[in-house]
Formats: sequence, C-alpha cells, structure tokens
Amino acid sequence: MLHRSPAALYVEVAGRCVGVVAPEAARVPCALRLPAQISGVSAQEVLSAGAPSPYVERGTLYLAGNPLRVGRFVDVRVPRIDLGRVLRAASPTIAEARPPRPAAGGLAALPPLSPRLDAAVAHALVGNGGGLTPLGDDVLCGWLAVLVATGRLTDDVTDAVRGALDRTTLLSATLLDCALHGEVLPEFAAYVAALGTPAQDAAASALMTIGHTSGSGLWWGARHALSTLAMENAA
Repeated sequence: MLHRSPAALYVEVAGRCVGVVAPEAARVPCALRLPAQISGVSAQEVLSAGAPSPYVERGTLYLAGNPLRVGRFVDVRVPRIDLGRVLRAASPTIAEARPPRPAAGGLAALPPLSPRLDAAVAHALVGNGGGLTPLGDDVLCGWLAVLVATGRLTDDVTDAVRGALDRTTLLSATLLDCALHGEVLPEFAAYVAALGTPAQDAAASALMTIGHTSGSGLWWGARHALSTLAMENAA
C-alpha cells in the first residue's frame, strides 16, 4: 500500500503504481476506476481505512475481498495535435502565458525551463516539489504528453526521463512513464482536443481543478512545450 484517501488508494504491483479510484477522484491513467457501487457496497466504503488491505492473488487485485475485474477499457491516449492548425489559431502571445494560482509560487521555485528537454532538465524537474506527484513531475508530464501528441518525442528525451525516475515517488514515476506513452488524465486529453478552438479556455479551466496544483502544472508544461514548438516553427 502506497497511499490511501477517502476516494482513492494506490498500491505497488510488479514495480508500478496502480490506483483504485472512486468516481469523484482524479482519474489518473494508471488507475482502475470503480463504479459507485460494488456488490451493494459504495466505492467509498470499499476504499475506507477500515476495509481489509488490498492484495494480489493469481494476477487479480482484490479490494475488501472483492476481485477487481476489468469490465471495459478506457481510452487514456492523448489526442493527436495538428501543430500547424493549433499555432495558426493560437494567440500571438502563446509564449507569454502565465502560470495560474495556486501553482505560481511552486512554479517559481522550479528551475527555469529551457527550450530543450534534455537529461539536465529532466534531472532538475523530476521529484522537484512535495506530495505524491511533485509539481516538477506534473509540469514534465504535460510537456511530454504534448511531445507525444505532436510526434516530437525523441529517444534521447525518453532515456533522460527514465534515467531520473528513481528521484521521485512510485506514483509519479508511473505517471511520467504513462506520459511517455501518451497516456493522460481525461481532463488533459479534453484540453488537447480543444486547442485552437473556442472551447480551449473552458477546457483549461477544467484541467486546472485537478488536485491542488497538479492540473495547473500539467497545463503549464503543455503551454511551455507549445510555445517552444511555436518558436521552432518560426525559426
């Protein structure tokens, strides 16, 4: 058991973090999403601290004595970004975006983001910040997901990030690995799908409600990646 809250728990399974989340929890791409009721018991009761500890038996994860079987798969892939269309529709001030509160203070404490994501930048961001998903990791997840969505993720960036994963929590390391595969929160996927459309601002606002600063960190990483790609295209 790595962490437990009223709406979610996270366990280690074969060296990765697997979440089990109630409908109201953040739907991270490495989580099993519970229905509101399981065998007549609410998801919150199944996840409560008084419930028996989860365990794995013969490849099945059991929670409060209930086998968690996959009933259907959820598509967690980041949508493909048509960079040319997005940049044509973007405001001229795409590179001047400012981080929202409450993430602004935490982002100011991170090292300055360079245009190139290399081993030094990955090493500086991974694990930088507090909590289960440090803010530096959230920023990096947003950055990586945009690189995947635009087809700009390279092997050297992948190697640099993977080489730094031991600097952070298992949950955050798993989410960074998910981002390297283009696997994201549904709110982030919705934001990417809305880029360059009238729905973009509303989608950004919805993304920023995730966690205390996680959604804002994801947004900021995505905006930095887009602004960097915009400058590369203009060069």
